[in-house]
Amino acid sequence: MPLTRRTLLALPFAFAIGPAAAQLPPPWLERLRRGEVVGLFRHALAPGTGDPDNFRLGDCSTQRNLSDAGRAQARTIGANLRQFGLNKAAVYSSQWCRCLETARLLELGPVQELPVLNSFFSDRSQASDQTRQLDAWLTARSDPGPLLLVTHQVNITALTGVVPASGELVLITREKTSGSRVVARETLG
Repeated sequence: MPLTRRTLLALPFAFAIGPAAAQLPPPWLERLRRGEVVGLFRHALAPGTGDPDNFRLGDCSTQRNLSDAGRAQARTIGANLRQFGLNKAAVYSSQWCRCLETARLLELGPVQELPVLNSFFSDRSQASDQTRQLDAWLTARSDPGPLLLVTHQVNITALTGVVPASGELVLITREKTSGSRVVARETLG
């Protein structure tokens, strides 16, 4: 089967979170620290699908938001990354409240809003254009160091072909290589 943009280059790495796992960092962590790969996070647990009909950007009362379990999940993910020595990263987020809250609860650095990470779930006609814009942004970005993007399932799937779970981390290269970017998938909380 030929490699395509949606082909995974490596099997997902999995590791258990807990005292025994704390001794060994995951194999992709050093590449994330050096900025060789980018972490795409799907926002933490936010019950439901899509957003209410009265959705308004900037008004969390009109959006699907993180549950208590989602907030705990985001805190756990950040704590697990810090446990492995990732204490600071450039963190960008969709402008949706559930993404911004996830990004802030990671506690890995100031969170910057990046509209190209906004969901196109309710308007799929935006998918191709927005994914091209994100692809160009990632390719043009040359800042060293760890980079984390908190976004939505539809955005991650359009870019990588991966359908992530809530709070799942998908690690990608900054540039397409051999037709794909995906390096690993990880559940951290």
